[in-house]
Amino acid sequence: MVGEGRKLKAVIAGGSIAGISTAHALILAGWDVLILEKTTSPPTGSPTGAGLGLNPLSQQIIQSWISKPPQFLHNSTFPLTIDQNEATDSEKKVNRTLIRDESFNFRAAHWADLHGILYNALPEEVFLWGHLFISFHVANEKGSVIIKAKVLQTGEIIEIVGDLLVAADGCLSSIRQKYLPDFKLRYSGYCAWRGVLDFSEIEDSETITGIKKAYPDLGKCLYFDLASGTHSVFYELLNKKLNWIWYVNQPEPEVKGTSVTTKVTSDMIQKMHKEAEKVWIPELAKVMKETKEPFLNFIYDSDPLEKIFYDNVVFVGDAAHPTTPHCLRSTNMSLLDASVLGKCIEKWGAEKLESALEEYQFIRLPVTSKQVLHARRLGRIKQGLVLPDRDPFDPMSARQEDCQELLQRNTPFFNDAPL
Repeated sequence: MVGEGRKLKAVIAGGSIAGISTAHALILAGWDVLILEKTTSPPTGSPTGAGLGLNPLSQQIIQSWISKPPQFLHNSTFPLTIDQNEATDSEKKVNRTLIRDESFNFRAAHWADLHGILYNALPEEVFLWGHLFISFHVANEKGSVIIKAKVLQTGEIIEIVGDLLVAADGCLSSIRQKYLPDFKLRYSGYCAWRGVLDFSEIEDSETITGIKKAYPDLGKCLYFDLASGTHSVFYELLNKKLNWIWYVNQPEPEVKGTSVTTKVTSDMIQKMHKEAEKVWIPELAKVMKETKEPFLNFIYDSDPLEKIFYDNVVFVGDAAHPTTPHCLRSTNMSLLDASVLGKCIEKWGAEKLESALEEYQFIRLPVTSKQVLHARRLGRIKQGLVLPDRDPFDPMSARQEDCQELLQRNTPFFNDAPL
């Protein structure tokens, strides 16, 4: 509370998982929050997004925010207890195990399911749906941030005054751009085809019986298939869904707008299906072929930022640390950003917001910086790309010691990121 006993207010730009997680953490710290989100309604129940993995710490954090018994989150996710990397022989169409870790303690969730869990645990009035963040300026003499947003339904421009602006507006953050006008994302050298196959009505089909035979630990295993110069990721989600990702080396595309996801044409999809038949075992290629509406992500990250707050504006999630997805870190980093930010603000109190933001930065930057760079390296290894200190990885001739680096548990702060 400040002088006259009013609650402080945070305005959060972005209603994705980073934004709504920060809302939970700041409400627990005693703040009022308002979330600006350009989509016109919550994506709950829609097929938006794809699969993600939650580490044990993230599971604890989510549990602390939702008023549900512990088994609720457990029953809303699927186990990922095994991390298995396989080599695919594209000519013989067979897989063989390279390395396997049976103590991988993650849970798999669909993005929309996790978003729904977090969204439903917040008061409705904190959301301004259909509001496009336009600009902001910091009124230093008052210690406040003045935000302009456009109401998309009417075209009206509104002004909102807050004590803190949270940039949860993703890897192409316009808020970050104001402080870092020369900032550019780094293209990884590859894109990712992604899809989720709902097999609830084709459970007895040849496709599903075949895939379960080829991948016998589906339902508890995170599979990585590595072929020459490419790799795929494959695991099961709740409610009879199969999540897959296929990374394809290609020149940097032209990114338009504010998304690194692009709509694909039927010709592009057909071409992808043909390539899948050449590269992957028939069972996996068939799953890719039967998936409705696959989409294409361009994979970017950035060198770690030196600062993740300026004035009373703070970055969380992909706005703070754009990352490649190879360590299943993006969602976990967002959840931990939110939790640490909330705890720092609660610890320092309303009068010492700058101290709270400094501590948030001090705790999170060393962790996220190492994780982003590790994910970058792991992606390049699995894609068979050049690294300065090693030859390109060849899954067909790799020795056991070469394969150690493929495991998820090598990720910095894998089990013990500081809160």
